[in-house]
Amino acid sequence: MRIATWNVNSLKARLPRVEEWLADVQPDVLCMQETKLADDAFPALTFSSLGYECAHHGQGQWNGVAILSRVGLTDVVANFADGGEPDPDARIITAVCEGVRVSSVYVPNGRSLDHEHYQYKLRWMAQLRRHVAALATPSDQVVVAGDFNIAPTDEDVYDPRKFIGATHVSPEERAELAALCDWGMEDLFRRHHPEDRIYSWWDYRAGDFHQ
Repeated sequence: MRIATWNVNSLKARLPRVEEWLADVQPDVLCMQETKLADDAFPALTFSSLGYECAHHGQGQWNGVAILSRVGLTDVVANFADGGEPDPDARIITAVCEGVRVSSVYVPNGRSLDHEHYQYKLRWMAQLRRHVAALATPSDQVVVAGDFNIAPTDEDVYDPRKFIGATHVSPEERAELAALCDWGMEDLFRRHHPEDRIYSWWDYRAGDFHQ
């Protein structure tokens, strides 16, 4: 099974590109983040024409997560399933795709270490771990994919010096992500690229992508 994840940063703006990519690559499952659409505006018919079932948890112009699958889509859960307080933001959706329980997540950014949003991020990660444990055991087939807004190690950052004292690399954030792995998960990127310094995000606002 091939499972892909993509922060589309507005599905309305990226839809033609997503359609083209799906037709070309044909993944079995695609997790999307930052769809920035309400549920009734999600282009389910477009994806259905490409052979994909859809599950979307939207919030209008903010956040929004989705799972597309061409291998079945059942047991859909929008939001957390740990019995705690539901997240007011649309940041997580989970479904079973051909026996694999897949979650598409958009972890809060955190903004800055002294911001309430940072504490929200840490609570969110802890609740994500409880959510996974409520729906599965470590021996089950589970994939949590998406935009984590956390660099697990300095090897995952092009220039760690730029991030000193910033979010995404703090010990607390990394500890929460490590705790999720300790539950019984693994960083699949590092399994296949144990020493490679490959990056998936550049700050286009600062011109880093072009550099």
